[in-house]
Amino acid sequence: MTATSQHIVIIGAGIVGTNLADELLSRGWDRITVIEQGPLDLPGGSTSHAPGLVFQTSPSKTMTKFAQYTVQKLLSIQKDGQGCFNQVGGLEVATTTERVEELKRKHGYAMSWGVDARLVSKEECIKMYPLLDKDVVLGGLHIPSDGLALAARATQLLIQRTRDAGVRYLAHTLVTGIVKKSGQVTGVMTSKGKIEADLVVSCAGFWGVEVGAMAGVSIPLLPLAHQYAKTTPVPGLENREVNSRPNGLNASLPILRHQDQDLYYREHGDRYGIGYYGHKPMPVVAASLGPTPNRVDDKNMPSRLEFTEEDFRPAWEESQKLLPALRESEVDDGFNGIFSFTPDGGPLIGQAPNLDGFYVAEAVWVTHSAGVARALAEMLTQGWSSVDITECELSRFEEVQLNREYVSETSQQNFVEIYDIIHPLQPRESPRNLRTSPFYAQQVQLGAVFMELGGWERPFWYGANAHLLQSLPQHWRPVERDPWSSRFYSPITAVEAWKTRNAVAMYDMSSFHRFIVSGPGAVILLQRLTTGDVNIKLGTILYTLMLNDNAGIRSDIFITRLSETTYQIGANTATDFAYLFREVRSQAQHAPGQWVQIHETTHSTCALGLWGPRALDVLRSLSKEDFSTRALPYMRAKSTSIAGIPVTLFRKSYVGEFGWEIQTNVDHGRRLWDAIYTAGKPHGLIAAGRAAFNALRIEKGYRTYGTDFTTEHNPYEAGLAFAVDGKKTSFFVGKDALFQRSSQPLTRRLRCLTIDDGISMCMGKEPVFCNNKPVGYVTTAAFGFSVRRPVVYAWLPAGVGEGVIVEIEYFGKRIRASVIAEPVFDPEGRRLIGEGSEEEERGIRGLVKAVL
Repeated sequence: MTATSQHIVIIGAGIVGTNLADELLSRGWDRITVIEQGPLDLPGGSTSHAPGLVFQTSPSKTMTKFAQYTVQKLLSIQKDGQGCFNQVGGLEVATTTERVEELKRKHGYAMSWGVDARLVSKEECIKMYPLLDKDVVLGGLHIPSDGLALAARATQLLIQRTRDAGVRYLAHTLVTGIVKKSGQVTGVMTSKGKIEADLVVSCAGFWGVEVGAMAGVSIPLLPLAHQYAKTTPVPGLENREVNSRPNGLNASLPILRHQDQDLYYREHGDRYGIGYYGHKPMPVVAASLGPTPNRVDDKNMPSRLEFTEEDFRPAWEESQKLLPALRESEVDDGFNGIFSFTPDGGPLIGQAPNLDGFYVAEAVWVTHSAGVARALAEMLTQGWSSVDITECELSRFEEVQLNREYVSETSQQNFVEIYDIIHPLQPRESPRNLRTSPFYAQQVQLGAVFMELGGWERPFWYGANAHLLQSLPQHWRPVERDPWSSRFYSPITAVEAWKTRNAVAMYDMSSFHRFIVSGPGAVILLQRLTTGDVNIKLGTILYTLMLNDNAGIRSDIFITRLSETTYQIGANTATDFAYLFREVRSQAQHAPGQWVQIHETTHSTCALGLWGPRALDVLRSLSKEDFSTRALPYMRAKSTSIAGIPVTLFRKSYVGEFGWEIQTNVDHGRRLWDAIYTAGKPHGLIAAGRAAFNALRIEKGYRTYGTDFTTEHNPYEAGLAFAVDGKKTSFFVGKDALFQRSSQPLTRRLRCLTIDDGISMCMGKEPVFCNNKPVGYVTTAAFGFSVRRPVVYAWLPAGVGEGVIVEIEYFGKRIRASVIAEPVFDPEGRRLIGEGSEEEERGIRGLVKAVL
């Protein structure tokens, strides 16, 4: 079946669904049906009432790129000389010193992601927006390319354009079921009968939960009502030329955000529109709204709920302070409009992990609509998106994050915090303790400070190590940090890094994903999906990559061969499991004799990292077995026992020190911790947390997927060419594209930098300047305690090589940094060797050389 012969059904004719139809048409797909439960002229979903303010810049590169494309596309949609986007610019104002600093950070994001923006003084803000109170505003951020989207008009023009090109639209048609067979979607049941389909995409907005339930797919989305009001005529806005323009284009002042009070503003001719996020969350169950009526208008639509004046009162008072002219007007009309929120605030894009051919594009706001539609259209037509969507994948959530209680609480929290100043390390306050390792009780006893990720409680440092600060040698003592980088940080991190490098430390590695792949087709499956040769000796550990068809890096994984037909996979995210699971199912369907099974063991096993120059001494005190390098070489694994506890030792290191990752079943976890901790005390062992782990891995040049590299990067750019087996003759996903890349000069590279003054910190996503021009951005950074200076990784043009001086902008100030050779610590890899043989020493050095 060719791509264009596939019949695709899109559920929802809002701004996302119609954009998706348009994007698919432009790529040659012509069998497209769009189903809408409401009337096409005004369907009644979130698109129909969206105020249309498009602020492009965010901490997320992906979301910013989506917004940039949306602006470009809206500007291109016109009819009879009238457009769908009023590019009046955007102005974000600060009324507190904290917000002034936050706007400096946001300005950095704009430069990192290629958005033209500038910080403006209080005087410039008033000149640009005369209605502001000069005694309230302290400064602002101006982005000329922001503006107002006419979402409903754009949707109508897209419907007309795509229908004229052959897209079939079914209005007043309710979806009643999703038809599936053998794990594959085959059609859609509607109020008007069954529609056969090869692919189904739910763009149902806040009805997405109900559509997902029909397919047996969990959609972690919560509809919430958000207040929007219009005023009576405002002095200062009357008798202007804009009042004669079409609805939506009747504005000339920049769109305005007052995030210190959870407010935003736009003009409606001589009136103001005011949006407010400061009220209590108002969850909505979409199913309770009933069927969409045959006739929808501006005042009556399913997504427009009754205005609650008492909730809006604080917003009105604060608005009159910021814009004094409002004191001479009143609230004339208002409503509580329904929008979609998710546990982490991001959209939901991609194929369902448990149903082939069923895709979603949900929780997408107008700001990102065309960008999301393009990304999904690219995935459907070519197998990959030009913009990385890792952080938006439907499959990114852990199982514990999919229950409705979790979705409800965290989505409401995101509503409350939508305009708050959030530190990149700031942990979620609730819900907590959803997933803990069997070591949790011991960690609490040692004063662990926990951060949360994917529901896991992960120790970042231990209060029990604080007394060792006084024992630190002078060159290991932590330097003074600025207030921002000092948040969610402790100088104890220096102690834990020092102990790891000079004695031995124990790390909880239980939250890392672990899968078992087994069956007669296991070798064939992994050969096809990875860049390495998995036909390795039993007990061998292989670091390798999974690519997409464009040679973009889908993930980096560790593969350990446990038997002829069984492998353990050390992976990054739940998305890795979803991808492997789909491929397992596909292989079984196409080659039944090469069946494979995959199951996750993360929840049933636990893991400790034991690393440092005295790690071997610790294990020798627990067992008479030979654990030296000669008996268990680097990147090898074996099953054994420690203190009578059955374990598997993996001779690998994430921190660049000799040692092992030690895995056992959960029910043995507490005994394993106690045995190693007790035996290690005479050798100086301490428990260490993720903060020290991160600092040590950056010193060694170990990359982190999703931060340092994504699907937008290929192995050569990311410094991971060593993970591609150049002698591998069999096919693997991305091989052809990777071969083409190998003959092309690099245009960018992930580079290592150190901060010249040895003190100044950055946190990630800051712009990097060369010759006073922004040329790249920081991925990760940490203070390298071993080398006594901050170490930074950043994407830079390939021509910016070692020895070049660059500048990193951090809260509006430029910090000098030098591009240097990597890794900055132990470049020969000697410390990984331990009591190694000359042969292994040469092997490790060869690996290090390959990395560089």
